[in-house]
Amino acid sequence: MLTDLEKQEIDTELSRVATKASASVDALNIVQRHRGWVSDEALKDVASMLDMTADELDAVATFYSFIFRRPVGRHVILVCDSISCYVMGYNPLLDVIKSRLGIAFGETTEDKRFTLLPISCLGACDRAPAMMVDEDLYGPVTAEMMEEILEQYK
Repeated sequence: MLTDLEKQEIDTELSRVATKASASVDALNIVQRHRGWVSDEALKDVASMLDMTADELDAVATFYSFIFRRPVGRHVILVCDSISCYVMGYNPLLDVIKSRLGIAFGETTEDKRFTLLPISCLGACDRAPAMMVDEDLYGPVTAEMMEEILEQYK
């Protein structure tokens, strides 16, 4: 069940658009900001508010890399696996991250601090290899920089 605050924020977004479905990404982001991810139950409640089916809204949610449909850690690390990043040092960077955190793509550290996910492009080819932690973009990233970057996120 959506909270009153979530409903109020979604209603505010609905007042800004011509059709309810146009607010789908913003509504999903509202839920995610409050809960950290979008559960099936929350997705159904949002779909109802937007006069969409749960399947229609899930298609929107799963299209976007920044909408999380499973629980994630307090911080999400997105490692760009585009060709530019791959050529410029993706593999050594990924090896260091996996080794340091003890997780693979799609996994979360035991302490729930980090979730590691791939992303097809961060639009930072001029700074390859690139990665994001939450909303912070890093690049070019070297293996030597990883400890300092990760220590910023408690």
